[in-house]
Amino acid sequence: MSGVTFLESKRVKFWLKKLLWRHVVGILVAAFAIFPLVWMFSAAFDVTGQLSTQQLIPMHRGLSNFTQLLSNSEKPFFTWVKNSMVVAISAAAMQTIIGATAAYSLSRHRFKGRKLTLSTILIVQMFPQLLATTTLFLIVNTFGSSFSALGLGHQLPLILIFGGGALGVNTWMLKGFFDTIPSEIDEAAKIDGAGHFVIFTKIVVPLATPVFIVIFLLSFIGILNEYLITSVILGLDSKNMTVAVGLQQFIYGQYGKNWGPFTAGALLATIPVLTLFLFLQKYLVSGLVSGSTKG
Repeated sequence: MSGVTFLESKRVKFWLKKLLWRHVVGILVAAFAIFPLVWMFSAAFDVTGQLSTQQLIPMHRGLSNFTQLLSNSEKPFFTWVKNSMVVAISAAAMQTIIGATAAYSLSRHRFKGRKLTLSTILIVQMFPQLLATTTLFLIVNTFGSSFSALGLGHQLPLILIFGGGALGVNTWMLKGFFDTIPSEIDEAAKIDGAGHFVIFTKIVVPLATPVFIVIFLLSFIGILNEYLITSVILGLDSKNMTVAVGLQQFIYGQYGKNWGPFTAGALLATIPVLTLFLFLQKYLVSGLVSGSTKG
């Protein structure tokens, strides 16, 4: 019995010394991440609409914030959601396709300037989007004078801008996965008469589906939450706004801070992202691990 007690005490000491701090850090990080979400959920159902007196469990609960949000004709929430879905899905698909084709070329072909291209793509991604905001505004404004669909207040230029927004990260991640696919598979396909297009679409794409889904999902979330460039390109017309820009109208100005509908809209805006996560969660871990196995 004394031997068993000694082993148990030794295990407890090992856990306290080596593992306890990990659990403490994990709990603190989880609480830090979850608390704003819980607070937003609470504020969405608080009919007072005041954050300064907000309680974690509101005393006066109701759906008035949601009613005010969805019935406001001057701030069309469903139109914002539709605009957000169009921009985010289209741009995320562009990012995935462009990144996939670029990564395949850099992984399978050896050409002069290949390493320089890889380095340049990655270095460009290190600069914040804020530096390009003024330039993008001037370019879109210039194009709009000749082609109205490519001008300010339209979704097409915003989709094109975001379509190449994360090219460096996506290309590097996909290249890392493509490098793990044996080149012997390509050689065998070439013997059967397949070209690069057939190899890419019939062999590489099915193998890389989990990575494609991860890149699409991460791009979708990033574009959906983007505010600065979206507000600059789309302007102040409520019918053209996305959710991230439109909800800001509820708290704009010194006397316009209506936090109730704002938090209600933010809560509803999470539904598309959560839905995608539920349907695609089985691909997330395998896709992230596959994309980071080799650089």
